[in-house]
Amino acid sequence: MLIPLVFALLLWLPISTSQSLRGVFLDCGASISSTLSAVEWVPDSGYISAGESKVVPIYGLLPTLTTVRTFPLQGNVFKKFCYEVPVDRTKKYMVRTAYYYGGVNGNDLPPVFDLMVDGTFWTAVNTTEDYAAGNLSYYEGIFLPAGKNLSVCLAANTYTDSDPFISALEVVPLLDQLYNSTDFKVNAMTLMARNGFGHDGPVIGYPDDQFNRYWEPYGRDAFPQSTSQNLGLSGIWNLPPPKLFQTRLARNLPEPLTLLWPMKSIPSDKHYYIALYFADDQTSSSSRSARILDITINGIAYYNNLSLTPAGVVVFANDWPLSGDTNLTLSPSPGSTAGPLINAGEVFRLIPAGGKTLARDVIAMINLRKSFLNPPADWNGDPCLPNQYPWTGVSCSEGPRIRIVSLNLTGMAISGSISPSISRMTALNTILLGSNSLSGAIPDMSSLKGLQILHLEDNQLTGMIPPSLGNLQNLRELFLQNNNLTGQVPSNLKSKPGLIIRYSPGNPLLIP
Repeated sequence: MLIPLVFALLLWLPISTSQSLRGVFLDCGASISSTLSAVEWVPDSGYISAGESKVVPIYGLLPTLTTVRTFPLQGNVFKKFCYEVPVDRTKKYMVRTAYYYGGVNGNDLPPVFDLMVDGTFWTAVNTTEDYAAGNLSYYEGIFLPAGKNLSVCLAANTYTDSDPFISALEVVPLLDQLYNSTDFKVNAMTLMARNGFGHDGPVIGYPDDQFNRYWEPYGRDAFPQSTSQNLGLSGIWNLPPPKLFQTRLARNLPEPLTLLWPMKSIPSDKHYYIALYFADDQTSSSSRSARILDITINGIAYYNNLSLTPAGVVVFANDWPLSGDTNLTLSPSPGSTAGPLINAGEVFRLIPAGGKTLARDVIAMINLRKSFLNPPADWNGDPCLPNQYPWTGVSCSEGPRIRIVSLNLTGMAISGSISPSISRMTALNTILLGSNSLSGAIPDMSSLKGLQILHLEDNQLTGMIPPSLGNLQNLRELFLQNNNLTGQVPSNLKSKPGLIIRYSPGNPLLIP
């Protein structure tokens, strides 16, 4: 099997880690702001309109874990509830969600539910094992936004037995150079492991990592050593924090070093991104003391004759197959008398980007949501994607060009008016808005050439019937009874062959 590899020894201008951390940091369910490790966390209420805030009844938790936001399970299987975070659509973002259950739903064990970003299905959230060990859980990924807002959504699936919940949400912009070998229009990345191999202290985050990425200590089969001098690391690719290189995992003797990494078994997939970081404080230039490595993963050659330098190197694979337990082996290359070392590593699983609904349909649905006084609670995020999670009452087409083809909100107690933007969804063939409390006029729908069924009965609509409805060649059902419409029934509707039209009872001033 031919596996593409890329070797990078990149030089960039240093970026100060003292700069303030950019991004959005939401303490879900909280009512006041808090500061933790120099990061300011704000309440989430300005980013989501659904869900309920709950206090975790456990003393001594981190401030960001003392509250959660939960979302009702009853009647909401495969309905998503979304945070909407304003973003720059030209940048990629690190997204991290954190969870600590604390029994807030009354069950002994936390629920299992789905997590998605925009139209991309991300992962199933299962925090049971971590919670049993007294630990929080977090999921981290890198995504390119589909629009001006990035939506982070939770949803119940068939395994969910109580209300989905979330403790914290982070959305952090990344520099273009980070992870730039991945085409984020095609794939997103979900983190499987990120470790400092020689580090045995607390998790490294901000301010050591300017993007607040978490670098966990490896803590297994480790032989950590401190470096003897400062290393010139300002330009190493992906900008790992310099603190990672203050220690290293190494052997003094020129013999192989094999590590189980990631430390947990991972799903079988052909598409993993792996980055390994090295820096050597060896000062001698003689070939005898040069540290040169051969690297294998599960016995397959990953990179040969890698020469380590004080400037630092990163070796990465864009598309590497992994399955289950993984063994990373570092061996001195033939002729090298120095033992192997490694400082840090990352593994991401590539997941297909889910695409997006046609922009004009999305804008029209947002305007329709605004014109309704009480739209369905799950009307956030992408209206059609992921496929299993369309908005309530919305049906969509399949294929490369996703369009909204029908609306069915019959009897959902919706009030407000019908936005004229509905006419921009030109793929609509069915509109069912009957038995609600909608008021105002019927908008012009002459652009909906494929419209076949229009039900607006049992509302409080006023004004006249638009004559343009009679010009819709495919219209075969028009139900308008029990409204407050006035004027005459347009002649082109009365004489339209094959059209079933109902405008009575109700509409007492309507002249037939």
